[in-house]
Amino acid sequence: MSFSSKKHLNAKKLMPDVMLVSCIICLLASACTPKLSNNLTSFSKNESTTNYANAENWAALPNKQDNADRVPVPSFKDNQSNAQVDVFFIHPTTYTKKKIDGAWNAPIDNIELNAKTDESTILHQASIFNASGRIFAPRYRQAHLDIFYDEQNTPLAENALNLAYSDVKAAFMHYLKNENNGRPIIIAAHSQGTIHGARLMKEFFDGKPLQKNLVVAYLVGMPIVEGYFDQIRVCENAAQTQCFCSWRTVKKGYIPKKYAIDNVLVTNPLNWKTDNTFAPKELNEGTVLQKFDNDMRVGIVNAQIKDGFIWSDKPKFPWSFLITFRNYHIADYNFFYANLRKNAVERSKNFLFRNKKGK
Repeated sequence: MSFSSKKHLNAKKLMPDVMLVSCIICLLASACTPKLSNNLTSFSKNESTTNYANAENWAALPNKQDNADRVPVPSFKDNQSNAQVDVFFIHPTTYTKKKIDGAWNAPIDNIELNAKTDESTILHQASIFNASGRIFAPRYRQAHLDIFYDEQNTPLAENALNLAYSDVKAAFMHYLKNENNGRPIIIAAHSQGTIHGARLMKEFFDGKPLQKNLVVAYLVGMPIVEGYFDQIRVCENAAQTQCFCSWRTVKKGYIPKKYAIDNVLVTNPLNWKTDNTFAPKELNEGTVLQKFDNDMRVGIVNAQIKDGFIWSDKPKFPWSFLITFRNYHIADYNFFYANLRKNAVERSKNFLFRNKKGK
């Protein structure tokens, strides 16, 4: 989901903006309002290992048609068939409505939920990486949104995340065994996906032989604190490889106290620096909007690192006065779509060049 900007002022052109504003308000209200729920006691009925040899258990694969193959503008091309790099993408929470059969973890084969995932995060986030690599995005028994508002951090919440991670890990191990063949890897994730992605990085890459295959990791939407990884460092410029980038986006001037954590590592997705240098909106090469197809605007979002967050001014477009929330979490990727796409390509080229030169 993303913000929309329309330059035409007639009523027909404004209508999509009104609908989009309403949609964003509903989504962010559900994503940012505490929903304490201590009576959740069930998980997915089937807690056995998910079979990732079954293509239906993947939201995106290089050899099947899916929303990760799409591009928002004709000038962007899907290069997966020629890519020398792989992208393992872990989607954020889409299990946000009524719990299915009362389960705290989503069933992996729910048609409605899978369609929601495919039409939102796979389309608007995973597609960023089809210029740089082959995209592998597993479906997994994601934990329900409510776990992030259980302030008691109950064992139930921990178990829900552990079950979700067991799927992500199984998918990655299947990928390594059957698809990787020593290819360079980009890890990309958002929100709940980043919780699992950081854990995956710690288990498989950090100080491990596989670290040499890491191009870059984009661990977005959740804080990565200094010292979490032993050997993998935060990216400090646009060309660096074998590092990670992380950011959380809020409105300029807003520091969410509940989520303020010391020593959070942040890379600015417009200038790829880790200091507080302001990156003006002119550096933003494209924010992807709700419709996706031919719905990208250049230069409407700026960025600056402040207290562990990215501060951005609210994009101005018709009806934007209706948007009063200050947490732009849901737009962490969309705000910087074109810059992130370009950066993944640049880091991949640098990684391949250095490895070839090293040989």
